[in-house]
Amino acid sequence: MTSSARPTTPGEIREDVLVLAHNYVRREVQDYADVVGDSLELAQAAVESEKPYLVVAGVDFMAETAAILNPGKCVVHPEPLARCSMAARLSVAELERARARHPGVPVVAYVNSSAAVEAVSDICCTSANAVRVVESLDVPRVIFAPDRNLAAYVAAQTGVEVISVPAFGCCPTHQALSKSDLEDLICIHPKAEVMVHPETSPAVQALAHFVGSTSAMLRRVRETDATTVIVGTDISILYRMRRLAPDKVLVPASHLMACPDMRMVTLDLVRKAVQTREPVVRVDPAVANGAHRALERMLSVDRDGMRPTSPQRDLPSVGPLPAPLGTGARP
Repeated sequence: MTSSARPTTPGEIREDVLVLAHNYVRREVQDYADVVGDSLELAQAAVESEKPYLVVAGVDFMAETAAILNPGKCVVHPEPLARCSMAARLSVAELERARARHPGVPVVAYVNSSAAVEAVSDICCTSANAVRVVESLDVPRVIFAPDRNLAAYVAAQTGVEVISVPAFGCCPTHQALSKSDLEDLICIHPKAEVMVHPETSPAVQALAHFVGSTSAMLRRVRETDATTVIVGTDISILYRMRRLAPDKVLVPASHLMACPDMRMVTLDLVRKAVQTREPVVRVDPAVANGAHRALERMLSVDRDGMRPTSPQRDLPSVGPLPAPLGTGARP
């Protein structure tokens, strides 16, 4: 996560506004923002800020998350039409049907979900803390929504049975990277380190040396001894990576990995939102209450390193979880 003083234009007042930008938005928006990070970092920064106005440069669920966690602050989303297509794939009704099929099994909702889905879940997670969140529950199986690829990654890392809902939920941007395309790129750059996001397919993850969230990838690109790195996530992250590791040759795994909704959030829209403090994000109070509980339980895992209090109080324990299986299959 990055945070520093940002440029302003004449007449622009920002003393009481915090601008939060995701790693996948346009580079000029990242430059303008006060904080740039992944979903978990943005959520944490929003909670920790004392500023009364939060402008969230990202897609809809990120703005909803900020609003739910900060009921006393005014949260503004510069482009309400910028939506997460993966979040839109799962309805509350489908998730409740999964609960009925698996009574007593806790529901873990990836934050790339609607507030309504989070409200009927037990705990939320991000790609940065999904493994820790699932391990914290200390149960033999979980229902995981809505990304089947992240679900598969969590299952491999924890040994927990992960029931993915919906069956074909995924991020189109990350699903665009195919195993064959990555294999071709590896042939071109045989000495490169391959790092990919856990929203990519299991077949793609198996080819990688490193699998992690955007924040983890940013740390890794600075630490690796490799001089060339193939990067399997939204290409916008290359902007920050090149600033953090100017000595590395960074190769996008696919130029198709560019979320169209993230690119809808332009600098002009963000500046307008800062000035007008609109459009304001509003979440139904009943939905917000349930989602707040699930999000707070997630944050407690990272904040306190504690096992959250589970609504399923009588769930059996399976004892110590196995050690992580590793983050890549290539030698």
